[in-house]
Amino acid sequence: MIDSIVKEISSLLLENTPQQSEDQKDRMYRILNPDTTDYIIYGVRMPEIEKIVKSVHAKFNSSYDDAVGVFKKLTRINVEELKFAGFFFLNRFKKHFSEGTVDLIRKEYAEHCHTWSHCDSTCVRLLGPFLGKKGNEALAKKTIDDWSNSNKLWIKRASMVILLKITMMRKDFEEEYVFDLVEKMVKYSEANYIEKGIGWLLKTCSKYKPEVIADYLSKNKKNLSRLILRYASEKLPKEIRAEILTKREY
Repeated sequence: MIDSIVKEISSLLLENTPQQSEDQKDRMYRILNPDTTDYIIYGVRMPEIEKIVKSVHAKFNSSYDDAVGVFKKLTRINVEELKFAGFFFLNRFKKHFSEGTVDLIRKEYAEHCHTWSHCDSTCVRLLGPFLGKKGNEALAKKTIDDWSNSNKLWIKRASMVILLKITMMRKDFEEEYVFDLVEKMVKYSEANYIEKGIGWLLKTCSKYKPEVIADYLSKNKKNLSRLILRYASEKLPKEIRAEILTKREY
C-alpha cells in the first residue's frame, strides 16, 4: 500500500506542475535556496499539495504505520513538493502522534531537509500544533532543548520555529526560556537561517509582550546583529524601533 500511495501522490503532483519560464524557475530556486544541488522544485502551490494528499488519503484505507512509511519515502526524495506531501500525509494521522513521531521527524530531517520552507512548514503546520497541545508542555521543552543542541542547521532552526508556533498558540511565552534559547542560538548566528530564525522568534514574541522584547533588544543590541534587530523589531512602534536600530556602540 505504501508504494501505491507514494506513486499516486507523485503522479498527481507531476500532473499539476505549472508551466514556468526559466526566469520564474530561477527566482523560485533563489528564494528557497536549497542546500544541495540535486534538488527539484515543481512549483505546485501548497493548497494544491494539500488537496492532492487529502484525495489520496481518502482513496486508501491506510493506517498510521502506513503514513509513517509514506512520510519516510517522500521525505527522502529531493523534490520539494514530495517532501511537503510526506508531512501533510503524516499529519492526516495526528491523533496518533506521540514522542515517537517527534523522534521520527528529527531523524528524517537531520538528513533529508534541505530548505527553510520545508523546515518551517513542518514546524508550523505539524510539530508546533502537536507540541503546543495541553499536556505536551514537558515534551515540547524537551524537544526544543534537544533540537537546539543539534549540529544540524535545520534541526537547530526548527527548535526556534516550534517555540514561536507554540507562542502563537498560547499568545504568551516564558521570558527567561525564550531569551535563554536566543542567547544559545546567537553563538551560531553566522549561519543566515539561524540569524533569521532568532529575529523571527523575537518578532513573534513582540506581538504579545512588546515592552519586554523592546527592553531586551535595547539592552542586548551590542550582542545582536543588525539583521536580528531589524527582524525582531519589525512589529514594535516606529520610534522604539528607530532607537533600537540606531548605530550600536562598541
